[in-house]
Amino acid sequence: MLNECRKALRITTEAYDGELCSLMDAGARDLAIAGVTLPGTVSFTLVSTTVGTVTTTYYQDDSTLTDALVARAIFTYTRMHFGSPSDFDRLKESYNVQKEQLMHATGYTDYGEEPEPEPDPDAEDGEGE
Repeated sequence: MLNECRKALRITTEAYDGELCSLMDAGARDLAIAGVTLPGTVSFTLVSTTVGTVTTTYYQDDSTLTDALVARAIFTYTRMHFGSPSDFDRLKESYNVQKEQLMHATGYTDYGEEPEPEPDPDAEDGEGE
């Protein structure tokens, strides 16, 4: 997900990975607060490795997000908050529209969906439910 975000924002360096990871996490949390069910996780781990006297630090992408629409909304959120974009208002409107569409789309929330009934362990062949 981190590589895809860098591509979406046209960033070719890893210098901003910490900020990008933080913003993607915030975007995912904002969608979750709005009731959007995330199909997977948005998660990053800061990893440091030392060889001799040289320490290398990088962000390991542990994300398992599988939905392109949710990822695109998170990337829009990230772009909106990354630096000081001259088109902030346009990006904010775009993100809000994406979020609203996800909030009202079937399969992206659990609003009003009844949980599947638990099968009765004492019932035989489906009887007694």
